[in-house]
Parts: sequence; structure tokens; C-alpha cells
Amino acid sequence: MLVKIIAVATQKGGVGKTSSTINLGTALALAGQRVLVVDLDPQAQAGTALGLNLSSEDQLARSLGWAIQGRLQGMRMDLASIWFDRTELVAGFEGSGSLHLLACEESTMTAAQDLIHKRGYQATPVLRRMLLETASEFDFVLIDTPPAVSSMSATALAAADFVLTVCMPEYPSLKGAAATRGTVRYVKDRTGGECEPRYLGAIVNRSNPPSKWRVQEVNIRNGMLDADLAPFRTDIRLDNRISDSFAFGIPAVVRFASHAPGRMYGELMNQVLVRMRQPQEDWETPERIETEMLGV
Repeated sequence: MLVKIIAVATQKGGVGKTSSTINLGTALALAGQRVLVVDLDPQAQAGTALGLNLSSEDQLARSLGWAIQGRLQGMRMDLASIWFDRTELVAGFEGSGSLHLLACEESTMTAAQDLIHKRGYQATPVLRRMLLETASEFDFVLIDTPPAVSSMSATALAAADFVLTVCMPEYPSLKGAAATRGTVRYVKDRTGGECEPRYLGAIVNRSNPPSKWRVQEVNIRNGMLDADLAPFRTDIRLDNRISDSFAFGIPAVVRFASHAPGRMYGELMNQVLVRMRQPQEDWETPERIETEMLGV
């Protein structure tokens, strides 16, 4: 089975990109898959969500930022020597697979980003090349990306086979998701045909139940369809248990496996897997909503 690399990306921060990456990746591990989470965001929130912060000198030497810098300077970097095994988070579930993390911290990742920027677009495939060297170790790789337009976000898109974006029911997040959708189209040309990610759809995050929808949320949902963002049929509803789980270093899909967070991410994971096998014309998306139906 060939590894499938998925980047979760958006040009708007604070919309739940990291929680989407972590919980989808962990849901795949719970379903028996071998999963690697890659933290490309200098804020290193994916590591925090999986209970790991690079703090000691020995741990800093295992930062993905160092590895990327080394590769760009001509050194062979062994990713297997720096990733962290977080399988303990899913080990208590019958039939679970494995969960590993390529972690980062701010200074080394920022330096790697600057080096990629100096080298230009010919350097953006660096991460994909590194990941493909370890492809036999994993079934899925999920990449948490920086929210801003940067050389590192371009590197994440170039590394991916598939790209998911995230949109909250607020106007600024719609613009950021649409910009990401547009950027994916240019990756192939900018990497000389080496990288060709496929856009896979938009996650609606922190949404309200239909009984609480107002005009803005309906406009955002219809706007996602108009912008060809292909939202999934399953939303991730607003639930404080998801964000609170960061403080425990345990993904919500594990802490609340039998409750709403576990069910939502499980359903979303299945829809992502289905789309990966289908042409876009066969994807199921929500229907358009008429504001007159809201009664407000």
C-alpha cells in the first residue's frame, strides 16, 4: 500500500487547522492505520496536542526544522531517527495502528523557512522527497501547516498528495480557504511537474447545529459551494472538549471516543477516505440553503 500524504492548510489562522490535523490523523490510527503527523507550524501546536514539546537540548536536535535545513545543505537526514512514537495514545483501543510525530520548534523551523525562501521554488519539494524515502513505514502522513502565506506553507502543499482546507462559519475564514484552494492549482507548475497535490475539500469547523443557523452561517455555507470548496457533509460542531484536549496532550477523538468529538471525526475521516478514491464529480456535498428557511 502506497503512503498517502495529506496537508491540512488554510491562509487564515485560528480556524482549527491543527485540531483537524491531529484528530483526523488519530482517527486513522484508531482505525488500524500507520500514521505520521508532521508539524510544520513554527508554533508547534501539533506537538502540544499529542503531548510533546521539544524542550531539552537532546529533543531540540530532533526538530524537523533541523532536518530540513540539513537536507537543503546536501546532508542525508534520516527521519526515522527523529520522529517520536506516540502510539501509546491509541494503544488502549482494539485494532488500533500506530501514531508517530515529526515535531518542531520555533527557531529551527523559522530558520528552515528562511532557507527555503532564499532557495526559491526549486527548494519547495524538499519535504516530499524526505517523506517518500520513508514511505514504507506509514499508510498516511498528515501535515499541519503554517496559516500564513510562506515558503513553508508552499513546502507543505508541495509535499502533499491531497489537500484539505478548513473554514469556520465566519467571512474571513471563507476568504482564506478559497485562497488556499486557488494556490493548490499552481503547485504543479511551480515545482516543474514534480508535485501535483489534489484538492480534497473543506472541513466546516466549529459550526452551529442547524437550529442555531443565522444568515451569516448560511451565506458562508453557500459561499463555500460557490467557491468550489466542496465542503464535506459532516461538520465539526463547536465543542469545547475539542480545544480543551490540547491542555491534556490527548486528542479529543481519543478522550471522547464514544461521544460527539469521536463520532464527528470518525464520520469525517470516512468521507475523506471515500473522496480520495473518487473523481470530484462524484463527491457528496451539502445542498444549498435558502435564507428564507431560517425564519429570522
